[in-house]
Amino acid sequence: MLKAMLALLVIFFVATFPATWLLMLFLGNVGVNVSYWGALPMGILASALIGAAASQSDY
Repeated sequence: MLKAMLALLVIFFVATFPATWLLMLFLGNVGVNVSYWGALPMGILASALIGAAASQSDY
């Protein structure tokens, strides 16, 4: 159980890294210098939004 939770945590951080990294770059350019942990909540939301927009929903 603990190994599965650690694996899911690693997969979660790998999946949200691109959106979080791009947000860090954007926020750094506009003068709001935040760390990875500061941009992570918005990176999670951006990843979820991109995933939902890319999914097929045929009901």
